[in-house]
Amino acid sequence: MPQRTFLIRLLCCALFGATYLNIFGTSSPSFFSRYSKSPSLETIEEAFCPQSNLANDILVVLRTGATESHQKLPVHFKTTLRCVPHFLVLSDLDEEVEGHKIHDVLGGVSEPTRKEHPDFKLYHQLQSQGRAGLENQNVLTAQSGSSKGDYLNTENDGWKLDKWKFLPAIDKAFRYRPQAKWYVFIETDTYLVWNNVVEYLSNFDAGKDYYMGKHLYINNVEFAYGGAGFILSNPAMRKVLEHRSVHIKEYEDFTATHWVGDCALGKVLEDVKVPLFKAFPHLQGDSPATLNPNTTKLGRNLWCYPVVTYHHVSPKEIEELWAFEQEWFKRHPVLLRHRDIFLALIAPKLSPSKPAWDNMVSGASKSYNAKDHSHLYNLQERSSWRSFEHCRALCESKHDCIQFAFDEAGRKCELSESLRLGYERKGGRVRAGWVMERVEDLFGGLEGECGVRDWFVPEREREKEKEKSQGN
Repeated sequence: MPQRTFLIRLLCCALFGATYLNIFGTSSPSFFSRYSKSPSLETIEEAFCPQSNLANDILVVLRTGATESHQKLPVHFKTTLRCVPHFLVLSDLDEEVEGHKIHDVLGGVSEPTRKEHPDFKLYHQLQSQGRAGLENQNVLTAQSGSSKGDYLNTENDGWKLDKWKFLPAIDKAFRYRPQAKWYVFIETDTYLVWNNVVEYLSNFDAGKDYYMGKHLYINNVEFAYGGAGFILSNPAMRKVLEHRSVHIKEYEDFTATHWVGDCALGKVLEDVKVPLFKAFPHLQGDSPATLNPNTTKLGRNLWCYPVVTYHHVSPKEIEELWAFEQEWFKRHPVLLRHRDIFLALIAPKLSPSKPAWDNMVSGASKSYNAKDHSHLYNLQERSSWRSFEHCRALCESKHDCIQFAFDEAGRKCELSESLRLGYERKGGRVRAGWVMERVEDLFGGLEGECGVRDWFVPEREREKEKEKSQGN
């Protein structure tokens, strides 16, 4: 085992070396520069921020709600927003948090809808009572890796209000800074790598219609998932607000019959003929702790490419990511990629045995318990539910198993072919484990697929289509 641990450390060092010397050679070292942001933020005296004219042409719009603003906003003022020259925080209540103005965006919903729709019950309480109207409201502070995503919190009054913020947010953001070339929309549990955002957008023509994000579909409407963040160019913003201004009722009726507001925004953009540019793998809907590093979509893997956002990150994780990001850019004036996050923040937390830990294998296709599997012919399978060691032995016997978990209370063994760190289960009687040799092999294999490419951007996508057509 000591030899294997040494090999894993050696692999990590090799990967970091390759990252710095080879893969990132195409990025501009002069892109970054240090400067002090705000003397009122004492946690970090000096932030490492991009020195670029484009940074002043971007407005970051952070969407929140009174049920969470005091718990989730402060960390952003100390971390993700430190380097952002221009940002706007939109909510369902005008207030101030740590010296920053928070703007009510729901005034942009028509008066009849606000008065008549039951979703606005909490809003009326907030407007009449202020924060006193939050009595008996639960604060949605997500823990890392929660399998109960935001789309399942539909009975929370704050969440019901949230879907109504998307469309008026376009108007509010544009009127706040109409000269911006780009508008980047995020949520309070979104982590934004600002250095990479600026570099990413430098590859696009801000004079064209762009709507970028992680793609989702509801009822044949393609839209950018709000939690992963989405980006609109100035011309696209204009099209949305001009079209919506003469179709207010139509889109409010659409919002009322759909359970997410990002879908309503996608519908408007579809109607004005602005297609979604799929930003995978740069914008992510999961946190590093819950993301499978071997994820591939649209023929793209995520391991090798720069990260712009993560979602479902807790305030503690945001602090951890910010500290690593700052240290990274101070040491390496190059792009930060998913694999750098995995190797530095995820890999060290993986181990052969991790008590009171949920590594998200629950519901896996390979699950074994005494009631249903004690009769199996295979000795290891019928014994796997007896103990953590039996469960580990079964995982190791199957070549495609990379992690497992043993539920002591339920006497159940679960296996998984996908790697995820997961999150702590305090007081839980679940023990997680990883087959570290296979983790090493996975990371090494993913690294072998990397080239010198940085971004998936329109010009490169057009080249691929041309190559494909010539090949046919």
